[in-house]
Amino acid sequence: LPMASQSVITVQPQFAVAQQQGQWQTGLMDCCSDCGVCLCGTFCYPCLSCQVAGDMDECFLCGSSVAMRTLYRTKYNIPGSILSDSCSIWWCTPCAVCQLKRDINRRREMGMF
Repeated sequence: LPMASQSVITVQPQFAVAQQQGQWQTGLMDCCSDCGVCLCGTFCYPCLSCQVAGDMDECFLCGSSVAMRTLYRTKYNIPGSILSDSCSIWWCTPCAVCQLKRDINRRREMGMF
């Protein structure tokens, strides 16, 4: 008896989950939305930078880096570019790190971090 022809699956079906576009929880200059973070960024900037790095399980020296901001922004699908991250970090360093810490705090409160 001849064998019935069987189809062989060589490729698994694929699907993609469309991730919603995210946004920053606060603006770059929204310092008054969390005065504690703002004061820490103003008077003890290295401490705030270390807190951000610790929150993201990175080296304590990385909290204020362009790479850290880009990593966070892409993780939460926040629009932007490496250039915009660079400009924020280079020209508004304390504000950019404060924004990142505020965002981490808010996402943690919402159970999204």
